[in-house]
Amino acid sequence: MPRRLCRGMAGAAFHVLNRAARRLRLFDAPGDFDAFVQVLEEAQVRSEISLLAYCVMPNHFHLVVQPSKGEQLSAFMAWLQMTHSKRWLAYRALTGHGVVYQGRFKAFLIQTDGHFLTVCRYVERNPLRAGLVRRAEDWRWSSLGQRVRNCNGPTLSTWPVLPPSNWTELVNIPSTEQELAAIRTALARSVPYGSDDWRIRLTTQGVGPRRPRGRPRRQRSGDLPIA
Repeated sequence: MPRRLCRGMAGAAFHVLNRAARRLRLFDAPGDFDAFVQVLEEAQVRSEISLLAYCVMPNHFHLVVQPSKGEQLSAFMAWLQMTHSKRWLAYRALTGHGVVYQGRFKAFLIQTDGHFLTVCRYVERNPLRAGLVRRAEDWRWSSLGQRVRNCNGPTLSTWPVLPPSNWTELVNIPSTEQELAAIRTALARSVPYGSDDWRIRLTTQGVGPRRPRGRPRRQRSGDLPIA
C-alpha cells in the first residue's frame, strides 16, 4: 500500500486486506480463528485505532479501520501481522521457516457515504459468498457475527455512516457484479473507492495510484482469488 495514503489522512476510512503466503491456509480449526481475533483485539487496544468492520477468512482477512492520526494504520498493521506471524509459527514449531503473510498489506481509502456501506457489506458478506455459511451472520469471526451474537471481541466503533435498520438482511443479499468489480479493482490497484468527483479531489491532493516497482507478480494456477 502506498505510504502516502497513510499520511495526512487522519479520520479517513480504509479497507485493509492481507492473505497467506504460498497459498497457505492460515486458519483450520476454530481456535486458529479465535487466536487471530485475540491478536486483532490486542493490536487495536495498543494502537487505539477505530475498528469499524472485520472478517477473518481461512486464508486471508479483511478490516475496515479509521485511523485518528498519521502513520497509525501502518503501526497497527505492522504489530498485528508481526505478532500473529510469530504466534502462528511458534504454535506449529515452524519458527524460522519462512513467512506467514505474502507481504505488506493492501489497502484503499473509502469515501464515507454509500460507498462505505458497500465496502462494509462486501467485508461482512465474505463467508456467505465463499459458501462457508448459510447466512452471513452465522460466521463467528466477523463484525456482523459479533454484533448479532452480542459476544466478546474487538471493540467496534460507531460507523461514520448510519447503516439501514435492515442491515443484516442487506448483507445476505448478493452484491452486484459492478460492486464486486469496483471493490476488487480498488484492492488490486490500491486506489480510493468512491465517486468520480471525490477521487478527482483526492488526486489533486496527491492521493492516488502509484506506479508499481519491478515486475508484476505472475498469477499462478492454484492461487486463491480474493473473495
